[in-house]
Amino acid sequence: MAPKAKAPKAAAKTAEAPKAAAKMAEAPKVEEKKPEKRKAEEEKTEEAAAAEPPAKEAKVEPVTEKETDAVSDSRKAFTGEISFHVTDTTLNVIPTMGGKVLASLTDGGCQYLIAGARANVGMKAGRYMFETRILEVLPLPDAGGFGRKGAPASKAMVRVGFSTAGSPLVLGDSEEHVFFDTDGGCCMGKTRNPVCRKFFRDQTVGVLLNLDAKSENNNTISLFIDGVRACQPQALPEGLQGKTLFPHLAFRGVKVLMNWGPEPMKALPFKCRMLGTAPDADAVKAKAPEGKDGKYEVVLPVGFPDEGTFEWLDSFLEKSPEYVELSDRQIIKWAASSGMFASKGWGGSNDKPAFNYSMPGMDDNSIRRIINSMAGLMPRNYVVMEVRQNLCEADRKEILKRFSAPCFKKVAHVVMGEPKADYKKVQHEKILKEKQAKSDAAWRAAKADKKRKKDTEKKAKQFAELRKKMEEEKKKKAEEAKKKNEEAAAKKVAEAEKKKAEAAEKKKEGEEKKEGEEKKEEEKKDEENKEDEKK
Repeated sequence: MAPKAKAPKAAAKTAEAPKAAAKMAEAPKVEEKKPEKRKAEEEKTEEAAAAEPPAKEAKVEPVTEKETDAVSDSRKAFTGEISFHVTDTTLNVIPTMGGKVLASLTDGGCQYLIAGARANVGMKAGRYMFETRILEVLPLPDAGGFGRKGAPASKAMVRVGFSTAGSPLVLGDSEEHVFFDTDGGCCMGKTRNPVCRKFFRDQTVGVLLNLDAKSENNNTISLFIDGVRACQPQALPEGLQGKTLFPHLAFRGVKVLMNWGPEPMKALPFKCRMLGTAPDADAVKAKAPEGKDGKYEVVLPVGFPDEGTFEWLDSFLEKSPEYVELSDRQIIKWAASSGMFASKGWGGSNDKPAFNYSMPGMDDNSIRRIINSMAGLMPRNYVVMEVRQNLCEADRKEILKRFSAPCFKKVAHVVMGEPKADYKKVQHEKILKEKQAKSDAAWRAAKADKKRKKDTEKKAKQFAELRKKMEEEKKKKAEEAKKKNEEAAAKKVAEAEKKKAEAAEKKKEGEEKKEGEEKKEEEKKDEENKEDEKK
């Protein structure tokens, strides 16, 4: 019998949110004169946005602000700066100004991919916030695929929130993520709900995480736009409560500024400490990535095609999540996380799947060239999964040239021969799982077929009973109609006979009356004759 699926736990109730204390100033706004080039770019961006379907916006309900001013804290603040480790950013992220400004690559297909970056300092207690601002919306080239089925819904976008250490770098790919997006949505894991208005360029966006057990808004996350509350506090999922959460940003087609403190760019209706001033007791600083003996490994698996090479890679990455996979398969996964899906087409293999996106930079493999070039500049552990090229000596040498920096150590891992026991165990479990899945699917299909047949028989029986009932009712009505007609006919005959009898009786009475009158006349004549005779 197939196993029963467990029902997901109900999401925690959203805490009551505070009411926006500050009102927008009613003074008339003075338009700034913008350069012609920037103005043209803005008009182009606005036209592109107008062509997209409007996102559903939430109605923000006014509530009473329950957040209070932060009290002074004499505890020692953590030392160091908040930044982004290379291992906690996607390969298309370009940090500048000490990690305070983030941008992404905008050429060779990278303009379609969502960039992700997780900060190196997380929260485990207290109430703190950080801010971000969209500095520039980059004029991305028209892909021709935007707006079609399978292409990204929009070009420029920002997602800002928190995640756990080691979770996927593209926000929205894991249940370990909680964030707000530019369209006014709040996402808890992979579930999105519209909760606030949109935010745009030059607006300061503050994200407040409340983990203070003494607060009414404990275990909630809030969004503030230009210092004004944009939504009610959103309750964290039960799976994230009690865990250390790190600030996380995902974006595409924009440049963003990060502010960790000590002072906010836009003051809130209440005093709130910035994450950069959090004490050691409330903050957790992630360790800087270090390679073995000060070097990072570049692993080249050497194996035969379709001989378990990618299965080996999956098990290797599961045991060593600090390694980054460089392969076409990983690019396609990244594209899917960015909202792109290739159309079905012929050709391709596990090693070289077909890129059928109908988008420049993707189908011509420019995206592969850019990512491979960036990988050699970012010190981290890599697994270069190129089955055919890793088998050929000349191709291996070309791959290794990209990692000529002294911080890299090249390792060839031969994936041939008799596999190890742990690999066999994993593969056997995988095969068993697939067999179980097929068995469960067949069982469910048989159960559904049996239920369908039972329902069909039940419906047929009900239809037969209904038909029989209808025929009986029809027969009964026919008999009643026949009886009614016979009674009507008999009544009609009786009435006719009655009328006939009445007419005969009336005729008889008339005749008798006439005979009586004639008799009287005769008697009268007889009397007259008698009188005449007497005279």
